[in-house]
Amino acid sequence: MNLLKHIYPAVALTIVLTVLVGIIYPFAMTGLSMVLFKEKARGSLIEREGRVIGSRLIGQPFQGAGYFHSRPSAAGSGYDATASGGTNLGPTSKQLLEDMKGRAKRLRAENPNKEIPVDLITSSGSGLDPHISPAAAEFQIPRVGQERRMSEEQVRRLVRIHTEGRQFGILGEPRVNVLELNLALDEVSRKDK
Repeated sequence: MNLLKHIYPAVALTIVLTVLVGIIYPFAMTGLSMVLFKEKARGSLIEREGRVIGSRLIGQPFQGAGYFHSRPSAAGSGYDATASGGTNLGPTSKQLLEDMKGRAKRLRAENPNKEIPVDLITSSGSGLDPHISPAAAEFQIPRVGQERRMSEEQVRRLVRIHTEGRQFGILGEPRVNVLELNLALDEVSRKDK
């Protein structure tokens, strides 16, 4: 009998806490965040013509010459949010060195007279980084401008508009969201036609 005296409160407490912490609290926090921070609570999604085309928080591959290219990704087959992560290759890894040499060779062919920014040859820790450095964007301006038949200054102006500063003026580094920049380029191209 003494055992039942202890089991009943333990089971009751487990049920109450499961309902409170596992159901009520998450729904309350989700509801509150939807009211206070609707866009962020939904994943900072970007929609065009009623269709979700991406998120401001997750990188995407861009292959065309008329687009700014994101950082290389080691997440799954590339920018796979279900397989987020880096390569786990160390600084003495021959595979890492070969990958970086291959990327550098391709980039040198694209822009032979400029120093290659490191974020264009190294993948991010998550493999999902949506940003590149302003230097990486500057490196790509001649290719994008030529492909889109825009002056370098027009493209550079868009890069400046889409360059985000340090958070609170002190945290992080300036960065350019590649998806938002490429969408702005598409918008300018549509207006010019």
